[in-house]
Amino acid sequence: MSGRRLGLLAVLALVALLPAGFEQYKLYVASLTLVYLTLAIGLNLTLGYAGQISLGHAAFMAFGSYAVAILGQRGVPFEVGLVVGAVVAFGFNIIVFLVLRNWESLTGGSFGISNIPRPAWGPLSFKSDRAFYFYILGWTALVVGSAYWILTSRWGRAFRAIRENEMRAEVVGVSLRNYKLMAFAIGAGYAGIGGALFAPLLGYIDPGAYTLDRSIQFLMMVVMGGLGRFEGPFIGAIVVTVLPEVLRAAEGFYLIIYALAVILMMLFMPKGLIGLWDLVVEWRSRGRRVVAPLTVPPGGPESG
Repeated sequence: MSGRRLGLLAVLALVALLPAGFEQYKLYVASLTLVYLTLAIGLNLTLGYAGQISLGHAAFMAFGSYAVAILGQRGVPFEVGLVVGAVVAFGFNIIVFLVLRNWESLTGGSFGISNIPRPAWGPLSFKSDRAFYFYILGWTALVVGSAYWILTSRWGRAFRAIRENEMRAEVVGVSLRNYKLMAFAIGAGYAGIGGALFAPLLGYIDPGAYTLDRSIQFLMMVVMGGLGRFEGPFIGAIVVTVLPEVLRAAEGFYLIIYALAVILMMLFMPKGLIGLWDLVVEWRSRGRRVVAPLTVPPGGPESG
């Protein structure tokens, strides 16, 4: 098993154990981080690997959220709503926002939808914060595993080829149109899954949760973590979600501190925070280098 796989398994094991001693609010932040990780993985695949800029990720997220909210009110199982949201998660941010706000008979308009139920499997319920955390963790693990499989397959190699040089990729037989659509659709599907998990986590949704600002937030996660790096969304989701909570103790100054921290990271860490790990690995590899010993011919050195 490769070091990367071991590292991912260690991370998943760690987050699975985190809720053991968490209070309700910290458990909510941990759950929200997992939801955002799902969304960031999708955007990283679309932008970081296939090289396509997307500022409509919040719209894809909205499809998942409203699918489980609307279908849940009609007695449809949560998982069915999640799959529907992932499948239809394709549209543009502004159009979706206008539809959500103005189609009041379906979406509740500006009033939104409240009392969104959490999933339940017969007698097994995920209504408690702790149980729903593990439910989200299960879907996150599924997204991480499927994304890893995609990026290590020929699809992933095609995405990277398009990102590096579209002309050369086309020359070697990569269909730019098909693979770009595929990357965009997969990223949108992951956003739909994240949106479906987001809605019952909060219990209430309205169109204001899916604006351009939210899409930019997901873009920050990918760029800050490390664009085009599989580990990037993990770091970006944690930093963008947890850092504002840590800085809230600074009261009115926390937004200024947060913005300054983001600017400094963008200026001095062009590869994202994953670049720090690259520096550590490079430093360790340099330390292990030794000068190759001189070899002496079998006859020994010539005597003077």
